[in-house]
Amino acid sequence: MKPARSKKKVDHPHSWEELANGQWVSESIQTRLDEWCPKFFGYHMLKLGGLSCELTSCNCNIQHQVNLDSKNPLHNVIADRYELPFLEKSFDAVVMSHQLEYAEDPHRLLREVDRVMIDDGYLIITGFNPMSFTGLASLMPWRKNNFPWSGRMFTPNRIKDWLGVLNYQVVYADTYALFPMKRYRTMWTWLESSIGDWASPMGSLYFIVARKRTYPLKPIKPHWRLKKKLTPASVSYRTADKKQSS
Repeated sequence: MKPARSKKKVDHPHSWEELANGQWVSESIQTRLDEWCPKFFGYHMLKLGGLSCELTSCNCNIQHQVNLDSKNPLHNVIADRYELPFLEKSFDAVVMSHQLEYAEDPHRLLREVDRVMIDDGYLIITGFNPMSFTGLASLMPWRKNNFPWSGRMFTPNRIKDWLGVLNYQVVYADTYALFPMKRYRTMWTWLESSIGDWASPMGSLYFIVARKRTYPLKPIKPHWRLKKKLTPASVSYRTADKKQSS
């Protein structure tokens, strides 16, 4: 297994228009995001990257939403992804749409996001699955310099392992889009549904929802104590006194 950190600088997309079938990919992610947004509560939400900025979250209970990117016109904050200009535990939810694939150091990016995430906050991660038709297409030489194949794709299980190291609990994970073809989409959707769930690990896209869990470093001692074992009481008899009294 190759290390996640890349030595060369990886360019990342700032809009869905830069990706092949980007509009269809964003619509599929938007459908799943609409189901989860009403479940989020808090004060602040962070959308990291231009792709995340273009996802709408109007039905979310979190009103203040920060869009962070350098080129997307929907941004309201421009900053380095690896050095977020926010205090620790500032956001109740973070959306990372296809950010780890185009990060030189995805571990560092996740740690920085974890720093600004509150306890029990929600993290949404989307990406391309390398064990799919989209991932296999990256082996073609003429596609290596084009989006989305120019990035580094990671399997959903590997993303889950990284989240587990940071004490995140994966509450939902879905791998879908077995046939990522926009043309004749109705036919491909029907064919994917008829195949069943056994082919879902080969889906081109994954949608992961994780929740940050914080455990105390020092175990809390119970207030109750174990009762001592009952022992027979020792009684001393003075036989000499008994004879004198009699």
